[in-house]
Amino acid sequence: MAKANKVLFEVEDNYQKQTYRTRCFIYSPNGKQLLNIPIKNAKTTQKTKEVLIDYSFGWQKQHRKSIESAYRSSPYYEFYEDEFNPLFEDKPKFLLDFNLKCQETILEFLSLALNSSKTIEYHKTYNSQLDLRYLANAKSKQKIELTEYTQGFSDKHGFIPNLSILDLLFMEGTNALTYLENQQLEF
Repeated sequence: MAKANKVLFEVEDNYQKQTYRTRCFIYSPNGKQLLNIPIKNAKTTQKTKEVLIDYSFGWQKQHRKSIESAYRSSPYYEFYEDEFNPLFEDKPKFLLDFNLKCQETILEFLSLALNSSKTIEYHKTYNSQLDLRYLANAKSKQKIELTEYTQGFSDKHGFIPNLSILDLLFMEGTNALTYLENQQLEF
């Protein structure tokens, strides 16, 4: 997205289990750690925008503590902390609303003005555009080579690629956008 002229967000597709819409990974003291958002009984014929978040597990408090434990000593955690915490205090009803709010917050952190829009109907293919929707599938093997940057526990576990954008932000701060713009990615 850092290099795109325009981004189209898919909001009209049917919900699929085991995607990055409900999960991400962070770099914890023990290595790669999964953060997963519980949802309420989603059906395969249900639109993603209709999927309800389940707040009965106290996942927000758990996620915030995990992120704080993983990144509180990182160079830029305190720089973003105050703007980051409301994501774990508000309780949007729908998963899509939470994801879009996270996206908006990250774009603000990056100071990235994104020319974007949302789909108004589902299309199986977009022939005239680069379609990256498959990247949301957590089970597909994606070989995305990223330039290594310093991570908090790399002395114990080495460089771990493809973590949440939070890892890059808390480690690189205002340089995160430059890092993203300099990646040579092929799809």
